[in-house]
Amino acid sequence: MTTALLARAVDRPLAVRLRRFVLVGTVAAGLQMLLLSAFVEVGEVNYLLAATVAIEITILVQYVLNNAYTFGDRSNDGRHEFLRGLLTTNLVRGSAIPIQLGVLFALVEWVGLLYLLANGVAIVVSGLYRYVLDARFTWGG
Repeated sequence: MTTALLARAVDRPLAVRLRRFVLVGTVAAGLQMLLLSAFVEVGEVNYLLAATVAIEITILVQYVLNNAYTFGDRSNDGRHEFLRGLLTTNLVRGSAIPIQLGVLFALVEWVGLLYLLANGVAIVVSGLYRYVLDARFTWGG
């Protein structure tokens, strides 16, 4: 009985969508960490500026992946819908940039964490916020 209940909960559309969102987010987080490290270590860019650019690049990548995979059943098809969704996700996810940068700054400057570790924490902290807003506004759910 408990196994059947758990199986039904895991197979619900919201659970499937959340797993897909987390998978896309994990790929994007890896890309963001790689970009951040390259900008700081190779480009010698300040970690906050580097994080801002890396975040924006991953916003674009995540939109394409989430539109096709996570929200494929209600994807933004057609040029007009795709561009509207891209603008919307930039506004939605862009509103999370101050949260992520604030957490990053606080953990690096006040706690003394390494910037990559602090960025990983900041990604997780702002992740739920981004999911809720994207699901509601970008893909209208």
